[in-house]
Amino acid sequence: MSMADFRSRLPVNVPIALVAVIVASGLVRVLMQHWREGAALIGGAMLVAAVLRMVLPDDRVGLLAIRSKAIDVLCYSGFGVMMIVLAVTITRGLQLAT
Repeated sequence: MSMADFRSRLPVNVPIALVAVIVASGLVRVLMQHWREGAALIGGAMLVAAVLRMVLPDDRVGLLAIRSKAIDVLCYSGFGVMMIVLAVTITRGLQLAT
């Protein structure tokens, strides 16, 4: 089975479901007070969305297709990289005065 056969047999809802599962796991990490890991997971989900949008044909990408392929890949990868960079570089949380 070649890669082209696999891409043509992939159900339309699988790419968005994969991204949604990664985002959900990131949100669980945020709710467990591990916001840095959660933000990195959500950023990673955006990068996965960018890769899926780039490699899958338009008729198989499903809900990941919003605009043109180039704009989608640019936006998904840009937001994903920004989320990961922010998660890695922010060192201290907000300190509330008591």
